Amino acid sequence: MKMLKKAASIVLASAMVVSLAACGSSNDKGSSADTDTFKIGGIGPTTGDNAIYGTAVKNGIQLAVDEINAAGGINGKQIEYKFEDDQSDAEKSVNAYNTLKDWGMQMLIGTTTSTPCTAVVEESHNDNLFQLTPSATAVESIQYDNAFRMCFSDPNQGSASADYIADNNLAKKVAVIYNSSDTYSSGIYQNFVTEAEKKGLEVVAAKAFTADNKTDFSVQIQKAKDAGAELVFLPIYYQEASLILAQANKAGFSPKWFGCDGMDGILDLEGFDASLAENLMFLTPFTANATDDATQKFVADFKDAFGDTPIQFAADAYDCVYAIKAAAEKENITPDMSASDICDALKKGMTEITYDGLTGKSITWSEDGEPTKDPTVVVVQNGEYQVLEAK
Repeated sequence: MKMLKKAASIVLASAMVVSLAACGSSNDKGSSADTDTFKIGGIGPTTGDNAIYGTAVKNGIQLAVDEINAAGGINGKQIEYKFEDDQSDAEKSVNAYNTLKDWGMQMLIGTTTSTPCTAVVEESHNDNLFQLTPSATAVESIQYDNAFRMCFSDPNQGSASADYIADNNLAKKVAVIYNSSDTYSSGIYQNFVTEAEKKGLEVVAAKAFTADNKTDFSVQIQKAKDAGAELVFLPIYYQEASLILAQANKAGFSPKWFGCDGMDGILDLEGFDASLAENLMFLTPFTANATDDATQKFVADFKDAFGDTPIQFAADAYDCVYAIKAAAEKENITPDMSASDICDALKKGMTEITYDGLTGKSITWSEDGEPTKDPTVVVVQNGEYQVLEAK
C-alpha cells in the first residue's frame, strides 16, 4: 500500500510539473514556439463586400514576405506569415486577432478597414503588441502608442483633397455626398469642409446617406445639381460611388468628381460601365500605371504571383512589411524576443527611419503613428488611372 501511495505521489507531482510548464507557456505573452522565426500576422476581409481590399492587403504582404525571405530575412531570420479573414466586422476581427495571438504572432499588419482596426487596437494595446495598419484611416484606429499606419488618416485625406481642389482651381462651388454612418467617410467629410472654408471654396450642398439607405441617391444628386455645384466630392467607397455616377448620368448632371482612396477599385467593379468614371479624380498614394522602376517591378511581380493588377491597398501592405524590416534592423530585433519587447523596440525604430516606398518617398513617422508623405491624385482617362500632376 505504501508503494502504491508513493507511486501515486510521483505521478501526481509529475502531472503538476507538466501542468505548470504548460500554464507558463500560455501566459508568456507574445512567445513563439519557433524562436528562430519572426511571426507576422495580418487581418482583413477576404470575403464579403470589402474582399477586394483585404485580398489586396493579404497578397501585398505575401509578396514582400517572399522577397525578404529570399533575400535573407530580417536580421538574418526568416518570416512566418499568417492572414485571417474578418469580413470587415469588428467582432470577427477581434476573434481573428486572438487566433493569431494563439499562433504566436509577434507583429500585426492590420487591420485593413477602420472599424475593425479600432476594435483590434484595444486588444493589441493591452498586449503591447506592435500594430501597423496599411489602410485603416480613422484617427481612433491608431490611438495608442503601439499602433502606426502607412496610409493617410481621414483628417489628412479631407484637408489634402480640399487643398488640391483649391490650389489647382478645379472648382469654386463644391457639393459633398458622404456616408454619415461610416467613420471613414464622415471623418474625411468633416475635415474637408473645415479646410475648404479656409481655402475659399464654397460648399453649396452636403447631403448624407447611411448604410441602411445606400442605393437611391436621387435626393443627394438633385440637391447638388440645384445648388450649382461645379464639383462633387465623394469621400466614400467605390461601390456607392458607382451608383452615384450612374444615377447622376441619368439625371443629366455632369460635374467634376473627386474622391479619396476608397475609390480605388471602381474600374474593376463587375457590371459597372467604366466610361461613367471618365475624368473622375481621387486621392491615392499609388497607381499601377506609374513609370518608376520600383512600381513597374512591383506590378509585374504581383501579376506573376497573383494574376491581378495591384491596387493601392496591396502597395500599402507591401510597404508595411518593408517598413517593419527597416525598423527591426535599426533596433537589432531578433525573433527570440517577446512580442512586448519587439513592440517597444519597433515603436522607437519607426520614429527613426526614413522609408522610400511604393506609396511615398522619404516617409517618416511621428510618435502618434502618423506618416508624413506627399499625396498623389489620379484621374481616370481612357479607362485607366493616370497620375494628375499638380499645377
